[in-house]
Amino acid sequence: MNVRTFTLSSAFLAVLAAPTFAADKVDVNAGKTLHDQQCKACHVQRWGGDGSAVYTRPDRKIKDAKALGQRVAMCSTQTSAKFFPEDEANVSAYLAQQFYKFK
Repeated sequence: MNVRTFTLSSAFLAVLAAPTFAADKVDVNAGKTLHDQQCKACHVQRWGGDGSAVYTRPDRKIKDAKALGQRVAMCSTQTSAKFFPEDEANVSAYLAQQFYKFK
């Protein structure tokens, strides 16, 4: 295992294990850009409007930061977005800040 693989593997595990998003470890603006480029079209197609209904619906399934991180990772895999772990963390942080506002 080379150093880059180890570093990315460690970052991925840290993202999955982290119950909250550390503000100094993520880039919310990069997360918004990735979301808008890679996620939004699918959400618009499935939910209509600007796609944000998936985040704001009353019966939403995401209740905490850990579940959000897992969902972003799952969506990245399903759509072949090929996000790196830091990309997933950035998108998750953007969504948490913009829509979920976890306490």
